[in-house]
Amino acid sequence: MEQKKAGKKTASKQAEKAKKNTSKKEEFFISSGKLKVPVSNPQKFYFPKEKITKKMVVEYYQSIAKYILPFLKDRPESLKRNPNGILDAGFYHKDAGENAPGFIKSFPVHSESSNKQIDYIICNDKATLAYLNNLGCIELNPWHSTIKKPDHPDYMIIDIDPSEKNNFEQVVEVAKAFKKLFDKAGARSFCKTSGFTGLHIYVPMKKKYPYEEVKEFAHQLCISVSELLPDITTLTRNLEKRGNKKIYLDYLQNRAGQTIASVYSLRPKKGATVSMPLEWKEVKKGLSPALFDIHNAAKRIAKKPSIFNGIFGPATNISACIKKLKLPALGN
Repeated sequence: MEQKKAGKKTASKQAEKAKKNTSKKEEFFISSGKLKVPVSNPQKFYFPKEKITKKMVVEYYQSIAKYILPFLKDRPESLKRNPNGILDAGFYHKDAGENAPGFIKSFPVHSESSNKQIDYIICNDKATLAYLNNLGCIELNPWHSTIKKPDHPDYMIIDIDPSEKNNFEQVVEVAKAFKKLFDKAGARSFCKTSGFTGLHIYVPMKKKYPYEEVKEFAHQLCISVSELLPDITTLTRNLEKRGNKKIYLDYLQNRAGQTIASVYSLRPKKGATVSMPLEWKEVKKGLSPALFDIHNAAKRIAKKPSIFNGIFGPATNISACIKKLKLPALGN
């Protein structure tokens, strides 16, 4: 596992160099084919303490575009925007809006709650990536399914979400319990850091099952792990009821329209951390989400570019897994 190599001095030098090259009022442009995408206020600090500018965020994503775009392709994006940087709470919005440039592709979805059409942005290229970053999208949140089969996810996700009093060694312990369960079931599983406090485990589904079946399967697995580790895990979602001493096993991510930070995505958190795929041998004592950030992520990604590619592999046979684990049949 690679350790951080670039510290605060490096970040400050990069920021100062960027300031000299571009004035605060000046735009710079990202070229993508025949397109030139403007980036306004490039010297605005998205991470003020770390001296990381909007320009640096845009350049990070452009540098890893060929790695992240396959995980975004044809997936509607739920836009988490922090246009004033991470010190601002930011906001979510879903609709592309009338002001989106002509090159932006979108996918229409009827919203029952608002009784209107929402045009979700689809990020399939570097130009759209730059456009989203310029809007203040420090992190990227794609659907688990694509526009080709929107009701059937490509993978199941288990979100291991610690509470205030949990340490990361406990998060690792829970992840390893899931890995043991998946191995017993004969299912392939893939792990990544959330880029914040938890870990995410993905299991390939390849659009074979609807969301409801995938969610129910994930629920059964979370029950199994919670029974193995009752002192440190819970399925209680409500923060007040679950307290601050147990890790929440979130199976409800497996619902249509739910999103989670993409692999390789920056997070709008202290340290400009990145959601990084891991080899299972790396999921051990000493692992920390803070190990991977905007300064060292691109180098690691280029060195280990295929760790997460397996999430698009053959579909897991849910019925076979349930039989091997002696779990109740779905719907029972």
